Parts: sequence; structure tokens; C-alpha cells
Amino acid sequence: MTSFDSSPTPQVWRATPQVWRALLALAVVFVLLMTTGWTAIRDQRGPGGPREAAVAAWRDDRIGTRHLPDPQSPPAELTAFFASLSPRQRDRLATEHPLVVGNLDGAPVTLRYRANRLALRAALDAEQRRVDDRRLSPDGHREAVRRTHRFASLMRADRQILAFDPSGNGRVAEVFGDLDRAQRVSVIVPGVDTNLLTFQRSARKYTAPVGMAESLYAAERAAAPATRTAVIAWADYTAPVGVGMDAAIGRRAETGAARLVSLTGALPGHSRVALFCHSYGSVVCGVAARRLPPRVADLAVAGSPGMRAASAAGLGTRARVWAMRDADDWIAEVPYLEVGGLGHGADPVAPEFGARLLSAAGAVGHAGYFEPGTESLRNFAEIGVGSYRSVRCAGTGDACRGGISGATAL
Repeated sequence: MTSFDSSPTPQVWRATPQVWRALLALAVVFVLLMTTGWTAIRDQRGPGGPREAAVAAWRDDRIGTRHLPDPQSPPAELTAFFASLSPRQRDRLATEHPLVVGNLDGAPVTLRYRANRLALRAALDAEQRRVDDRRLSPDGHREAVRRTHRFASLMRADRQILAFDPSGNGRVAEVFGDLDRAQRVSVIVPGVDTNLLTFQRSARKYTAPVGMAESLYAAERAAAPATRTAVIAWADYTAPVGVGMDAAIGRRAETGAARLVSLTGALPGHSRVALFCHSYGSVVCGVAARRLPPRVADLAVAGSPGMRAASAAGLGTRARVWAMRDADDWIAEVPYLEVGGLGHGADPVAPEFGARLLSAAGAVGHAGYFEPGTESLRNFAEIGVGSYRSVRCAGTGDACRGGISGATAL
């Protein structure tokens, strides 16, 4: 006879940490789909696609009997090509193919500025025709008006536009300072919702790439007046729209990283380069890290959702890795995980990640790191000019400054 007492003891199922992480990832997917829908993972479309036509015309052209190089050629090849041309030939290409020349990493910087001014003129003319089109919906008309204002602003004589593409939501990059003569170059890599229309803002100025760059450039000049600096507001990649599926996966970061590697490999001269990567921009920088050229000495992230790496060493870069997050940044609440392509990995400000942790005192919220007067901006500026002994670490110690030789500005 079998006693009830001899029945098998029920087993309590205990999920492993890996299972809990997978369940959490599935929950995040469910929430994102409920709040943003599947459309969040589709390509964002916008008016026009003029770059495709411009590239086709470029491919059909010649310099004498020579074919023009593929626009996707490595920057070094494009630099050599333009060096082989006469000034008249370079000017002709910029005039006839502004939308190509203005976006070629490896073309002379001043030639790109000139080409992009011409491309902006053509884009402004096209957008003004859209404004006058009575077939446009009210929303389409408002967007066309906003784009005309943005293009007109970018065309101002005092602006140096390094990249410009009006296709879709648009891409753009602007230089502050003399890029050709700079000893130190800082590149600001912004996050979600960055496009032509959000490149610059009047309200909350320092939350947009132009305001960030202006603020950092002023802070660097104050920190080291004798150092020749330049800052690039780099919105030359297609960023995710909103905190949806595109922001939770790495597809946009992978294409953005390729463009960032090309930019840093094509900068003129022998300047040292620092990347300042905000929010989803830190994902772009993390993906790009192992392919960055040796001249990139510093990689600093703020408000990061992760860098697609388990540790700073896992980034595979020789650049110093810095990280900061202010006390009330909502990004701290995102799940720091990576499961099946969802999420961006470990928290860069966690001690075990191994980044040099910086103070962000004075910064408020997720977008306040470049506000004048904050310790976050001051730290960025000191890194940008190479004055590492002057940075202020998170907490009370000085661990973030350890092991840096020659830790003074140029």
C-alpha cells in the first residue's frame, strides 16, 4: 500500500537570473508595442529623396576621362582624389554636385561648407514651392513652413555646415571654430528625435545639438583660451523617433556608427578628438568604439541607456571611457540588459562597468548636461581640451583621474 506521505514532494520552480532578464525583456517589448505600435520599427519617411538623384548624376560625370570616385569610398581615397584636382575642378564639382560634395568625408572642409550652402539654397527653393502648393494638408503645410525656416537659418553667412541632406527627416552637421587648424576637436553625438527640425531650438536651447555645441565650445574656450578648439554638432545619422522599438534596438546605432567612424577618420590635420555622446547617441558611440581611429582619445557618455557592451574594456577601444548621470535622469529606470537584440547592455555608470565616473552636479533631468554653469558641462570642456587633472569625479574621490599621463591642456 502506498502512503499519502510517500507522494513525491512538489518542486518549486525558481527562475534563473537569465530567465528573469528574458521575461523582463518580453515585458518591455509588450509595453513598447502597446504604447508605440509596430509602426515604430519602420523607417521614418519624410518629404523627398533628392540625394539618390544627386548620387546618380555624380556617377555619370567625369573629370576629363576620369570617373568620379564612389561616394562610399574610404575618406583617405576621397582626400587623395580632391588633392589631385585643380581649384577650378574642385569648385566645378561643388557647384554641379553640391549634395554629394557637401557630404563627402575626405573632401576639403571649406569646399564642403560651400557645397552645402548651394544644397541648402536648392532645398529652400524646393520647400518654398511646397509651401505654395494648395494640395498640401494643413500638417504638410506647417512642416514645409518649418523646413523653410530651418534651411534659411542654416544658410546664414556665419554658419559652417559640414553635412546636409534634406531627404526624409533630414541629416545635418555644423562646425563651431576652425576645424582645419584645431588642436582639439569635440564631436557631440545626440540621441532620439534628432533631425533637421530639432537640430536647433529657441526654447530649451541647450537640449538640441546646436545649443549643446555652442555651450561646449564656449566652455572649452574659457577652460583653455590658448588651445585651438572646434566643436561639431553632429546630427548626421538617422536617429530613432520617440522612445519606441527603434530606440530599444541597435539598428539605427549600427548605421550611425558607420557614419561616425567615417567622420572621425576624415577630420583634417592631427587634432585629438573627443566624443560626447548623449542618450541613444551613447549607443552609437558604443557600437563605433572598436573602429574609431587612434586620434579619438576620449569617449564620454551622459544619460546613457547602455553602450552595447558589458564593460568599458568590452568596447574594444583605446580611448578613455567616461560616464555620468545626474540624480534625476529618468534613464536610470530603463532595464540595463541586452536579450535577443533588445536593450543596450550594462549601465555605464555602474562601478563594475569600469568607466571613469564624472560628476554631473547641477544638471537637471535627462537633457540638462550641456546647460551653462553645470559641473557636467565643465567636465566635458576639461576633457575636450585635454585638461584631465581638472575634471571632477562622481562622489568624493578622484578615481576618475587615475592613470592619465600628461593630464594638462595643450
